[in-house]
Amino acid sequence: MIVEETLVSELKNTQTQAKAFEVLVNTYKERLYWHVRRIVLNHDDADDVLQNTFIKVYRSIDGFKGESKLYSWLYRIATNEALTFLKQKSRKLGVTSEELQTKLVANLEADVYFEGEEIQLKLQEALATLPEKQKLVFNMKYYQEMKYEEISDVLETSVGGLKASYHLAVKKIETYLRGD
Repeated sequence: MIVEETLVSELKNTQTQAKAFEVLVNTYKERLYWHVRRIVLNHDDADDVLQNTFIKVYRSIDGFKGESKLYSWLYRIATNEALTFLKQKSRKLGVTSEELQTKLVANLEADVYFEGEEIQLKLQEALATLPEKQKLVFNMKYYQEMKYEEISDVLETSVGGLKASYHLAVKKIETYLRGD
């Protein structure tokens, strides 16, 4: 188990930065990949966003003040990178973000990296109908089993607001899956 304070100081030291960055990437890449993947829904796009995330982390580590956990800071950057990527993609394709989400879900069946069954596809369809914040909260809570306090650090939102968003997301997903 890595000690965050030690890792951060090694990342900020030019003598130890390269090795520390390797440790950082190896420690967080899988969790961040799945976090990003659930936002962008495509393997290649998730890889691109993850690479951009680590580049941004590398370039801005000196700006990390330690006011939150390193883990939360990384998730915040990854989340913002993924959302920015989706906005740029929808703009480039000339579609709304809702239309893009529908298209991404439709492409999941053809994605060789998607190993889900029909119920996972239905869940992704339901998630695509949610507002951005509810989708993020649901993904972090349901898939990554993050605590509300951790999600609060990442999204910089109150725990109470997150609980409400999660509750609303669950209700909307249940309604969608029932076909109401």
